[in-house]
Amino acid sequence: MSTMIHLSADGWYTRVDDEAIEVDLARIADAVGGLWSQAAPGALVYVAFDTRAAAERLACLVGRILAGHGLAAKVSDRFAPTPALAWTVAQDARACGGIMVTGSHHPYDYLGVRIYGSDGVAVTREASDEIERNVSAEPIGVYGGIHRTDIVTPYLDALCASVDGVAIAQAGLSVLYDPLYGAGRTYLPQVMSALGINVAEIHGSDDEDTLDVHPEPVEPWVDDCERAVMETNACAGFVTDGDADRLSAVDERGRFISPRMIATLVLKHLVEHRGQTGRVVLGVAASTLTRRMARALGCRVTMKPTGFEHIYKEALKGDVLLGVEGRTGICVPTHMLERDGLHIALLLCELMAVEGKPLGQIVDEVEQKYGSMTYAMRDLRVENEVSEIFRTMLPGLNPRTVAGRTPVAVSHMDGLRLEFEDESWVLLRPSRMDPVVRVYAEAPTVQERDQLLEAGCDIARGEAIDNGVC
Repeated sequence: MSTMIHLSADGWYTRVDDEAIEVDLARIADAVGGLWSQAAPGALVYVAFDTRAAAERLACLVGRILAGHGLAAKVSDRFAPTPALAWTVAQDARACGGIMVTGSHHPYDYLGVRIYGSDGVAVTREASDEIERNVSAEPIGVYGGIHRTDIVTPYLDALCASVDGVAIAQAGLSVLYDPLYGAGRTYLPQVMSALGINVAEIHGSDDEDTLDVHPEPVEPWVDDCERAVMETNACAGFVTDGDADRLSAVDERGRFISPRMIATLVLKHLVEHRGQTGRVVLGVAASTLTRRMARALGCRVTMKPTGFEHIYKEALKGDVLLGVEGRTGICVPTHMLERDGLHIALLLCELMAVEGKPLGQIVDEVEQKYGSMTYAMRDLRVENEVSEIFRTMLPGLNPRTVAGRTPVAVSHMDGLRLEFEDESWVLLRPSRMDPVVRVYAEAPTVQERDQLLEAGCDIARGEAIDNGVC
């Protein structure tokens, strides 16, 4: 019996030890191949894969299935970061799209696919739904020939050219890189070395600990990088997820630097040092600090619902300087319309080189000028009945007080977002598929943040409503 395929905004993933993975990947590839061959018969498609054990074999299978639909399939000749695939598709006018076989930020016993359109951006919700509707119960079983090609070298060359190599080389930076065994390994050190950066890498090849590491650049998985930065006296450390489209950092004191702060630093650098202008598009879960920085620099801010496709649609208008998806994803449209963790790491190196300061000092100066904010997110599992009640009430939900504080702004753009006078906020977003409410909060102190987080959970569970707070 065939399994139900659901494509989320981030792709489709399953455990590698599930015997159905090859069949299910074939079913998805058939659906994509059928749709793309109808829209552009004989068009070129690219397929790439990350470092996971079965990824290359399954990528070749996907390529052969796409070729069976009459498409010209080019499969990467080595593992590649997702941004390399996205960049390659966007640069090739003959390409109608690409498929990345990856587990992304999921544990190493997971694997799946991410699907990209002709502009090198993950397909929209509407396109994913169409693919999902066209997934057949069984693979068609028609295969064609594939061509193996190097998509990595041109992409790395483009990365080198995207930053000021002279300024970086003169700065004599020493950094540490942790790819978490993922697809950025060896590649970012290669680019950094070419730019004159002294770089050391950890978790750069598979070993007995690979399966014990969750390739997501958040605590506690950044702990090894924090220790290594201190041991090597590096001016910064960089950590990417399994397919290297997302980045977090560590400063010279071993302090974790979140993607929300990184987005703020990148914005500062683009405007103050590169002289660039444009709109800043922020997801509703993006940091207040980035918004403050944008206002101070004279950049117009546009708020959008969570999900990268909303950032992408705004970037297509051509006036966007920076897009920040929310918690993790950062897009610099002058580089490409997708997220690229390796490019963001290089921009931070360029920032340190231009200012002549280590990462932590720059962060401290930003917080001294714009304030410090602390962030947390919690997945709250609730009963199906509670989830449905909350979803039904959500459009009219307008709490008078939350954690003893009065909201000054209420938005139902994407769930329920409540903002307070000091620009603290709490956001409640029900999952589309599961009985889960995602609760986000940001405030100047951990105590205030946690109070908002708890109050948000109470609202989601209906307790605050029952007690007459809302």
